[in-house]
Amino acid sequence: MNTTLEKLHQFGIVPVVVLDDAKDAAPLAKALCSGGLACAEVTFRTEAAEESIRIMAQEFPEMIVGAGTVLTIEQVDRAVNAGAKFIVTPGFDPEIVAYCQEKEIPITPGVVTPSEMAQAVKFGLDIVKFFPAEPSGGLSMIKAVAAPYTMLRFMPTGGLNPQNVGSYLQYDRIFACGGSWMVKSSLIDAGDFEQITALTKEAVELVQKYREV
Repeated sequence: MNTTLEKLHQFGIVPVVVLDDAKDAAPLAKALCSGGLACAEVTFRTEAAEESIRIMAQEFPEMIVGAGTVLTIEQVDRAVNAGAKFIVTPGFDPEIVAYCQEKEIPITPGVVTPSEMAQAVKFGLDIVKFFPAEPSGGLSMIKAVAAPYTMLRFMPTGGLNPQNVGSYLQYDRIFACGGSWMVKSSLIDAGDFEQITALTKEAVELVQKYREV
């Protein structure tokens, strides 16, 4: 496995971050690191995303910062040039997957159906994002479709929270879980980074409690 992805696996939970203002990037990164999760998937659907990735990557080099909601090759280039160490797409885009593989950029594409998983296998991938997780059937759906695809591990994202993430973490085919409950926009907008650190610490404790070692 790529070393970047291996580090995400070790964290167990990847905060999925939406930043509307790049001024919040540094204090948010500090809050996550202080809480024990030195990683983030910064969604590329806001104008502040590119600069936020740049700030986090430069000021907190210990962090594994990636770009999520990537929809085009041009966004891949912008994100990587800003310092993104991995790319996450909401769906399976063969063009983006092939481009990232050619450039040796770690990519975790979104899948839900067996057909999309078959494509991932064909591209030689072993890590995929399962999105949107809860609306698509959650852990029971992952277990049902994972059986034929023994080479794949999953990063469920969408609808995960402290109440249900434990069941995901206990399943050995879960690579890591994507979650936004510790980095809610309301907390970021309010500048309540102490609460973000506290919620991040609780997330780390959940990984330690539920993940099989």
